[in-house]
Amino acid sequence: MAEQPGAPHRTTGSTLLHPLSTLLGIPLDQINFVACQLFALLAAFWFRIYLSPSHASSAVRHAFATLFGIYFAVFCFGWYSIHLFVLVMMNYGIMNMASIPNIHRYSFVVAMGYLTLCHISRIYIFHYGILTTDFSGPLMIITQKITTLACQLHDGIGRQAEELTAEQNRLAVKSRPSLLEYLSYLLNFMSIIAGPCSNYKDYIAFIEGRHVHMKLLEVNWKQKGYDRLPDPSPTGAVMYKLCITLVSLILFLTLTKNFPMAYIIDNEFLDKTPFLSRLGYLYVVTQAAKPKYYFAWTLADAVNNAAGYGFSGVDERGTFRWDLLSNLNIWNIETATSFKMYIENWNIQTAAWLKRVCYDRAPWYPTALTFILSALWHGIYPGYYFTFLTGILITLAARAIRNNCRHYFLSSVPLKIAYDIVTWVVTQLAVCYTVAPFVMLAVEPTIKFYKSVYFHMHILSILVLLLLPLRPQTHSLRRAQNQAVMNSVKSKDK
Repeated sequence: MAEQPGAPHRTTGSTLLHPLSTLLGIPLDQINFVACQLFALLAAFWFRIYLSPSHASSAVRHAFATLFGIYFAVFCFGWYSIHLFVLVMMNYGIMNMASIPNIHRYSFVVAMGYLTLCHISRIYIFHYGILTTDFSGPLMIITQKITTLACQLHDGIGRQAEELTAEQNRLAVKSRPSLLEYLSYLLNFMSIIAGPCSNYKDYIAFIEGRHVHMKLLEVNWKQKGYDRLPDPSPTGAVMYKLCITLVSLILFLTLTKNFPMAYIIDNEFLDKTPFLSRLGYLYVVTQAAKPKYYFAWTLADAVNNAAGYGFSGVDERGTFRWDLLSNLNIWNIETATSFKMYIENWNIQTAAWLKRVCYDRAPWYPTALTFILSALWHGIYPGYYFTFLTGILITLAARAIRNNCRHYFLSSVPLKIAYDIVTWVVTQLAVCYTVAPFVMLAVEPTIKFYKSVYFHMHILSILVLLLLPLRPQTHSLRRAQNQAVMNSVKSKDK
């Protein structure tokens, strides 16, 4: 009897863990993914302790990280992992042969073009609408890294320092990397399976043992009573992130399967459920879809931290921070009071990549071009484009409302609290409305969903953009600010 797509033992990689997959009833590709990440976690601890910069040369660390990364890719994706290696080597050729003024353009076109072709072929290989843990995920991360390095190399060699922003100047790469450095950056075992994308200079500093030291030098430790630089350990951060990972896994295995997104377009549900109840259920199913992302991204962050990578400095309380590579801030996501705040805390490293390679470099319409690039990078399912085009509209409308209205609610604490409550509800519902097509993928269920909720967010966003200017009038803003100051002075006098 032929295999059914999505059966527990379906995979493109190793079948070694097939018995475990059958026992747990979980698809083998997902078992392989988790097994590789857990093994990477153990390897990361070993790497930090026994292959630390004081025990091994940079070349040895590069080689170990690369070889283990290649092994994990082959274990998870089998022969399909060749796509990763083909793209890596194609762009290594471009990086060494292309002229510096064009290196970022050629690298971007080739990497995004190859990724798009693989997205198209993936639909036919893995069947339309069936998501699986396949080679496209690592290919997306490698595409980010290739284009990031190309842009930063262009900044470092092809542009003058005064032409760069402060961030571009800090991250600019002054010389082409060697083949070993290049392979290690793109294929290292810490990020080959689930990312995240990091900056080339940060990664090289980590391999060479300068990563933590550079961040610590930003603080005056003598004032804090230290005779020498401290040696921060990532163990506490790793344990904390593993606890989040465990909770996310439990929620995924229970909550996610019991609240499928498809139910919001079920005919019986639509016939019997009032509009406001449908919005409430939309929020619930969207919440239920999040744990798998929380699990994968937090575990990936823990793997990098365990290897000693991801130190970002010291906070105001003197606590060591290991969030340089964090891909999300769960608290800020769940309490976001604006669309912008939500986006900035979700898939943080991808948002940073979009900003560095597109938004900061786009000659016109940076917001629209950034959303379109994000959709193209994710894949070619129509649902992605519904999500990101809707996101453009809602982002512009939210920006107009905030610029024109927010300052009127800052004059007193009760008004500010009321504003925050209302904007939290609207933001969460707007996000749910926007991302539903991302999960549904196809055109028909997306249109059915939007019809069932009367396209209300689209209509409201268009009305806002028609009625409110994107930038508030200066005299109105100044008058509201002066009123807020006067109220503050009066309250102090009392």
